[in-house]
Amino acid sequence: MNKPIRLVEPIGKVVHFYDKLAVAIIDLDKGGLKVGDEVRFKKGDGEFTQKIESLQVEHESVDSVKKGDSFGVKVSKPTKPGTLVYLVTQQ
Repeated sequence: MNKPIRLVEPIGKVVHFYDKLAVAIIDLDKGGLKVGDEVRFKKGDGEFTQKIESLQVEHESVDSVKKGDSFGVKVSKPTKPGTLVYLVTQQ
């Protein structure tokens, strides 16, 4: 049985989306994020959850990012600038 997820507050937001590459550029406002973490993208009624498979900073692959970083992540669905990003935790 799946445990309920908990979204406390956004950790960042999408500032750009490259449609052809399916890559979102995210500004991380708080906390940190690493490959393997699960995140939820949420804007209005649209939302989706996915596992972080890879992160890139300045076109270089990295294992983690921290507050203040701007990074790229391949996304499973199209998203738009202004979409909030939450770190998913289990209750």
